[in-house]
Amino acid sequence: QVQLVESGGGLVQAGGSLRLSCAASGSISSMIAMGWYRQVPGKQRELVARITSGSSTNYADSVKGRFTISKDNAENTVSLQMNSLKPEDTAAYYCAGQIKTMYGSSWIWGQGTQVTVSS
Repeated sequence: QVQLVESGGGLVQAGGSLRLSCAASGSISSMIAMGWYRQVPGKQRELVARITSGSSTNYADSVKGRFTISKDNAENTVSLQMNSLKPEDTAAYYCAGQIKTMYGSSWIWGQGTQVTVSS
């Protein structure tokens, strides 16, 4: 099974930028979609950005205009460029991939990377 490994998290001041990367151990071109999710303690994991196999994208309203998701099928990577970061963007960020299964689809997850935005 394909494994996902995130990198690029860290501490940044408000207004700054970070770029998260997700490296897949196998091909991502066959995945239905890939996405970035985030979670803070005590809250549900929420979608940040998603990109389909056809490269259509959608974003959470809270990050529109600030974050950009992209993928490189040749390198089997998905990235999230985060600009104009705000303290409320602080969370653990997870890379996810939607794979086809015999019964439909399923999601696979990375281990997460922490993003902390200081005010």
